[in-house]
Amino acid sequence: MNDDRDLPTDALPRRKFLIGAAAASLAAGLMPAGVFAATREAAGSDSSSLPVIAPSFGTLKHIDAGDLRVGYVEAGPADGPPVLLLHGWPYDVHTYEQVTPMLAAAGYRVIVPYARGYGSTRFLSGQTPRNGQQGALARDAIALLDALRIPKALVGGCDWGARTAGILAALWPERCQALVAVSGYLLVSRQANASPLPPAAELQWWYQYYFATERGRLGYEKYRAEFSKLIWQLASPQWRFDDATFARSAAAFDNPDHVAIVVHNYRWRLGLADGESRFDAVEERIGAQPDITIPAITLEGDANGAPHPPAAAYRRKFVGRYAHRELAGGIGHNLPQEAPQAFAQAILDVARF
Repeated sequence: MNDDRDLPTDALPRRKFLIGAAAASLAAGLMPAGVFAATREAAGSDSSSLPVIAPSFGTLKHIDAGDLRVGYVEAGPADGPPVLLLHGWPYDVHTYEQVTPMLAAAGYRVIVPYARGYGSTRFLSGQTPRNGQQGALARDAIALLDALRIPKALVGGCDWGARTAGILAALWPERCQALVAVSGYLLVSRQANASPLPPAAELQWWYQYYFATERGRLGYEKYRAEFSKLIWQLASPQWRFDDATFARSAAAFDNPDHVAIVVHNYRWRLGLADGESRFDAVEERIGAQPDITIPAITLEGDANGAPHPPAAAYRRKFVGRYAHRELAGGIGHNLPQEAPQAFAQAILDVARF
């Protein structure tokens, strides 16, 4: 089992300090860099707070895995080839609401989890740091596969989910049959992140710098639905989603740990917040920017308004069977929800590579 729930003994004093400092800072209305927000609320079983999942999408289930009680949608035959689909920010499992039944109809067992800080996923302990670093999200995915006793799955993702799927493909290729990733290779090197970008590129990351401030944390806490809808509009300027579509995903942001996870994710990327020492070895491997050796298809929409690398920049990172597909027709950042047929076809195709 690849379960890192228990901290090494020498990390416990630091952990107690972080939790105590976080409590004191929250009381003062501040959150210093490097200190994790935490909540005393552990996983609950209040069915009235569970997200509503359409029967055509799948069945909402829960399982204890690593640090979390993971809420996930499952569809398709239990003995079908497993597919793990991972969402990003500010999105949720409904990124794959139309993709999932297509794959289930083709005989696949589809697993779509809520990430930590989203939907019905909850931390098992109130003492666990509310950590949004990429290594923690990757370990969550491995822990989920372990809990479900899935030795190997085809993995796919968009936004944060594409990053996590890419990490799994690069670091745990024995657990991944193949990869489908929107916007290609998104593994973060904090060392590379320390180098400034040209002003026009930095402008696209305005929310990252907003979250670096206490004003930004408070603003996202107060206006998380409005903030998220703005990101949807900027990232997918030609996607004409309706209010009901947005509301289904926005409900997932009411998770008690959501703001802490999102803010920590972006502060960690900029080196303004610490990660957990138990993920140091994983982060060192990720930061080395390893090649992806398993079969892979990368996808990009022609109207992606979010920051993303050009396909030529990451082509060399894929050293196995590989294809890149550019989608026309005003397809933005949330590609699986905007072009579900194309995403599902990529899953079906890469499985035959």
